Amino acid sequence: MEHAGISGKKFRAAFVLILVVAVSALFLAVTWPFLKPLLLGALLAGLFRPPYQWVTRRLGDRRSLGAVVTLLILFILVVGPISVFLGVVVQQALNISDQAIPWVRQHLGSASTFNAHDWLVQKFPALADHVPSQEELVQNVGAAAKGAGALLVAVASRMTAGTAAFLLDLFIMIYAMFSFFKDGEKILEQIFYYIPLSHEDEALMLQRFSSITRATVKGTLVVGIIQGTLAGIAFWVAGIGGAAFWGTLMTILSIVPGIAAALIWVPAVIYLFITGQVLAGTLLLGWCAAVVGTIDNILRPVLVGKDARMPDLLILVGTLGGLFLFGPIGFIVGPIVCGLFLTVWTIYGATFKAVLPPVKSLRTTDANEPEAP
Repeated sequence: MEHAGISGKKFRAAFVLILVVAVSALFLAVTWPFLKPLLLGALLAGLFRPPYQWVTRRLGDRRSLGAVVTLLILFILVVGPISVFLGVVVQQALNISDQAIPWVRQHLGSASTFNAHDWLVQKFPALADHVPSQEELVQNVGAAAKGAGALLVAVASRMTAGTAAFLLDLFIMIYAMFSFFKDGEKILEQIFYYIPLSHEDEALMLQRFSSITRATVKGTLVVGIIQGTLAGIAFWVAGIGGAAFWGTLMTILSIVPGIAAALIWVPAVIYLFITGQVLAGTLLLGWCAAVVGTIDNILRPVLVGKDARMPDLLILVGTLGGLFLFGPIGFIVGPIVCGLFLTVWTIYGATFKAVLPPVKSLRTTDANEPEAP
């Protein structure tokens, strides 16, 4: 009977595990189409939890009312202005996409007093046989500008393609934010209850999740917006059309630290110089090189601080990989996955420290130099 009882317990445990895996796989298949809005809702709820807590305290700790009021405030202060601004950006992107090649032909074509082909040949005689003709240069510059405009138009089109699907995803995201605002702590407690880790390990994973999310938003989104805003204002002052579009493009490209802004403002400075606008080109060059180009190095350490605690290469790869896998929200999800990857291996190292071999330095020492104790 004892043997039968033990077999029965093992059978029940195996059956429960198989049942959990099967039902969880079915649940994942059912919720998979809405994974992105659910994930985005959870991330936004985590980011805006401090304002929610502040609002809830002012409303007598009524969680549901606090969640509704917080969502209304976010919509008025964030979604509304961004929607209006994106409308301006898309309109400028359409204009640039439609008028780029004719505009370039008018200003840099054969009727222009500036011949880029001859200028390049004079400056770099060794490359004379490889420099494209003036017509080819004009065509390439126009195509690049047209492609940049078409990029944002395509992104905006994909975001709103199928109004019903877009509105459904938006509803799910907002409802997910409401639910996570109101019951986020209970949901996390329940999830951690089923994870066989110590309280310290669970707290470490949650801390890493929160810190990397903050670091990614502050280090990428906030810095990118500041760079794009400052550069867009400078473009507008310099008289370059589509300033809002070019500033937004810099914000998007800010996921590549250091050189992202230069990919936009350097061609703009060159254009101002070759069209004879020397003063405007000089001022734009000075402003972008001294302020826009260096603000990333100044603000990112201040805003991020020790939140990320990941190598820059891993942040970059995680961001790009997240964008490819999850779309626009991947710039947050990718670094989070990389951070949790490091955290899980840290927990693994602590758990199996007794059986893992000690770490030995790989640095070579001189034969005559005594080894460090």
